[in-house]
Amino acid sequence: MTSYLIREATIGAGDRADIHVSGGVIAEVGVGLSANGATVIDADGLVALPGLVDLHTHLRQPGYEASETVLSGSQAAAAGGFTAVHAMANTFPVADSAGVVDEIYHLGRSAGYVEVRPVGAVTAGLEGTRLAELGAMARSEAAVRVFSDDGKCVSDPLIMRRALEYVRGFDGVIAQHAQDPRLTEGAQANEGAVASELGLTGWPSVAEEAIIARDILLAEHVGSRLHICHLSTAGSVELVRWAKKRGIRVTAEATPHHLLLTDENLRSYDARFKVNPPLRTSEDVQAVREGVADGTIDIIATDHAPHPIESKDCEWAAAAFGMVGLESALSVVQESLVNTGMIDWDDVARILSVTPASIGRVAGQGHSLATGAPGNITLIDPAAASVFTTDRLAGKSGNSPYIGLTLPGRVEWTFFRGRATVSSGTLVPVDEVAA
Repeated sequence: MTSYLIREATIGAGDRADIHVSGGVIAEVGVGLSANGATVIDADGLVALPGLVDLHTHLRQPGYEASETVLSGSQAAAAGGFTAVHAMANTFPVADSAGVVDEIYHLGRSAGYVEVRPVGAVTAGLEGTRLAELGAMARSEAAVRVFSDDGKCVSDPLIMRRALEYVRGFDGVIAQHAQDPRLTEGAQANEGAVASELGLTGWPSVAEEAIIARDILLAEHVGSRLHICHLSTAGSVELVRWAKKRGIRVTAEATPHHLLLTDENLRSYDARFKVNPPLRTSEDVQAVREGVADGTIDIIATDHAPHPIESKDCEWAAAAFGMVGLESALSVVQESLVNTGMIDWDDVARILSVTPASIGRVAGQGHSLATGAPGNITLIDPAAASVFTTDRLAGKSGNSPYIGLTLPGRVEWTFFRGRATVSSGTLVPVDEVAA
């Protein structure tokens, strides 16, 4: 395995240092290091972060390989600076058994670009009527600890309670897609002035907030871990803030697109902006940003949701919900939170690596860049700025809402277990990664 000497990188928001990576781990961190035979990387001006961890990714395999595969999604993740992703369960067949989650786990190991952690379904077939094989998935080779019916809400309160009770025994977490199905029947856009002007059925904030409020109380009653997926409204931020003050074991994520985009983007009827939950108002965006900055919202997760072109290049009502986000996540976080002065690069490491690894119980990820830590490292050039184009997309689908926007930052290097998966801004070929 090649060893690397990263010279004069800025570690988070701290001082500059050299990082020697050898044997899959960080061999040494210091000033003026030398390493015979190592590939030297001039990292002057680059920020070094622990490899990014995404708690919410749709890799689509098995069943929907026209949109994405574990390999192509892993490549998209590496291109975005990620070294671990959690693959959501809404595949075909659904990841609701040990057999399916182990298949996804092994596909990830074969790809070699990132650590792929399968997310198990909460209910059998995502149908919401009976619990999936939670214990079997937890005991499987994939060792699942995150369970979600994402794409659908676990709307039955009794099923949700039972799920929370079950996973408590092995320190699992239920990640809830908070969407009351009755309040969102036929909904197409955030309920408000823009939806009314465009003639789109409104999606009320209370549909998200009601489920979050219910599940916070259930988590408190049961004493189990609850995670809120893609929180998007000011009211949801306040609910999570209240829960944390009470000591309830709740964590929450926001997506990059809910930090930057608003329902005003829908005026073009461009289906790249159609997403679940919908893009909200500028007031909601500001509340979500503030929630991330003050720690109410624990992490950023991409909700990377690839779709084939025919599912997006159509009229709004017929288009699929979702957008890709792995390759652009770090740039959007820099644009919306770092460049606005709301957080620094140490905070970026926390919300995009350390805390998501902790929530997902991923032992080999989210470590500080210190001697002996796993060699999972992301080097970003924060001074770079460029128009985001399809050339930046490494996955199979092109449904990014950021095409044509100028975004800051660029991932120059990604190291997964000491091996480069991105080199000088270019994705390393699969035969070299798997070698």
